[in-house]
Amino acid sequence: MVFKRMLSALGVGAPSVDTVLATTRVQPGGTLTGEVRLKGGDFDAEIEHVALGLVTRVESERGDTEQVGLIEFFRGQVSGPFTLRPGEDRVLPFHIGVPWETPVTEVMGHRLRGMAMGVRTELAIAKAVDKGDMDDFHVTPLPSQEAVLRAFDRLGFAFKSADLEVGHLFGVNQHLPFYQEIEFAPPPAHRGRINEVELTFVATPAGLDIILEADKRSRFGMGGGDAIARWQTTHHDAPHRDWPTELTTWLNTLTPFSGGSGHGTYGRHDHHGGGIGLGGIAAAGAAGLIGGFVAAEALDEIGDFFEGD
Repeated sequence: MVFKRMLSALGVGAPSVDTVLATTRVQPGGTLTGEVRLKGGDFDAEIEHVALGLVTRVESERGDTEQVGLIEFFRGQVSGPFTLRPGEDRVLPFHIGVPWETPVTEVMGHRLRGMAMGVRTELAIAKAVDKGDMDDFHVTPLPSQEAVLRAFDRLGFAFKSADLEVGHLFGVNQHLPFYQEIEFAPPPAHRGRINEVELTFVATPAGLDIILEADKRSRFGMGGGDAIARWQTTHHDAPHRDWPTELTTWLNTLTPFSGGSGHGTYGRHDHHGGGIGLGGIAAAGAAGLIGGFVAAEALDEIGDFFEGD
């Protein structure tokens, strides 16, 4: 998508901005490339900076309340100060490194419903900051992630939904302030043990943390509880492992009262790292979360950005 938006602070005759992505698909740890195209207005414009931010939608739960907003989780500067002359055309190429922990939005060529990523252009001029519309892009799995996802498909699991939850996973070297949960419904062979399985990836340049949370079925009206499993692997080794067998071994250990045992690292832990409300997210942003939470203006953008979801 290409956008043109006039700086509201300067009114008629202000510069216009077009942002064009050279590619709309990238893997975690990859690079987004493109151009920011500026067109001078009717007067000299002192540009303070041009920046790009990666944004996505996250969910935060507090008690029975679920809140949704946009969060900027990575930012890169395209240009520092310069003067844009009247009618001048200026093209600013960019290369943005996508964080390794960036959630995937596609699995085996199919978009994950409810998941989307966007690039938002920020133009600062005359002490005013204009945040333009968003260009969406798609994040495809790394080969190491693809191997695990294909194992779920081979075992007959059906994709249910995916979302991003605010919080940190216990015992995981996580840098982004949220994590992805990909939910699967079990095949008939496992429906007597579990209601669903949630899959989370936390990638680094060296390897991958794989976290599974199984929602166990209850018996006699009693709560079944959850079982957690965690694997650590390198990107080189993951595609060569027998994931269907490893996953089946773990799943076969689960009963409505078990915590799980077998391969990998299993057991209960604080999966969500504590809930944070919208106010807490904003405070955390001031303390170091990348970008913080975009609440008020984001509510108007969510409908358009996630149109069709």
